[in-house]
Amino acid sequence: MTIVRRSLARYALLSIAGAILTIGLKGWAYQLTGSVGLLSDALESVINLVAAVLALVVLIIAARPADACHPFGHEKAEYFASGAEGLLILVAAVLIIDSALPRLFDPQPLDQAGLGIAISALASLVNYGIARVLAQAARRYESVTLAADARHLMTDVWTTAGVLAGVAAVTLTGWHWLDPAIALAVALHIIWAGWHLVRDAIDGLMDKALPAEEQAALVQVLEGYCERDRVQYHALRTRRAASRRFVSVHILVPGAWSVQQGHDLLERIEADMRARLSGMTVVTHLEPLEDPVAWDDPGLDG
Repeated sequence: MTIVRRSLARYALLSIAGAILTIGLKGWAYQLTGSVGLLSDALESVINLVAAVLALVVLIIAARPADACHPFGHEKAEYFASGAEGLLILVAAVLIIDSALPRLFDPQPLDQAGLGIAISALASLVNYGIARVLAQAARRYESVTLAADARHLMTDVWTTAGVLAGVAAVTLTGWHWLDPAIALAVALHIIWAGWHLVRDAIDGLMDKALPAEEQAALVQVLEGYCERDRVQYHALRTRRAASRRFVSVHILVPGAWSVQQGHDLLERIEADMRARLSGMTVVTHLEPLEDPVAWDDPGLDG
């Protein structure tokens, strides 16, 4: 797992290279046209670069194996990248609003709009290709950081599409106020995207339980043992740290069983759970079925 996680850094390097290229293209388009909409698009690409560098650092940290100070691994560091990327998107939105509002009250004509549109469209195609690569890698390796970066880049693609439509509309209609209006619409859109990234990062840092469908898969495993071996379970708890899943559960077996019997059963249950969901650490606790105290769930302090 650690070796695989280390290989994810190459995707962050791809994102960095793409961000540098798109900053150059979009900056060029803004210089040619003077469009505040294209300026807002270029500002978001600067945020993309900062986020990609941060993603590289975090992916290197997350790939470190567990140690004495971090016995549960370093994967949770990915949530910091996701949250920081969301915050950076919100910063970009503020910068866009600050640039667009003055132009809304003092519209300016655009220069060389056709060439500017073509250059920005090329930059958008670069972002789209990189976003697809990152999204596929995020699903394959269950990387929160790559998923956030891919979502950010796709937001950038849609942002550029909106901006280019606005610039084209300004050119065709002569309504120069459309340019800053489109920029403000872009800012509102990326605020929405940034908030979702921040919210997801907070959920991860707060040890949110596994999704309902994954919990259902674990319950199915446990219920199967309840039927076959006449045992019971309770106190099922789950959480996730990026690609790593953590599960704890109490298993109640007949008090007459030997320690070896109980141990063998727990080994089978843990193996079946890990087979259903990848990257999972399972902690089981053995209790006597007949003891009423065993059914008590003292919670996290128990």
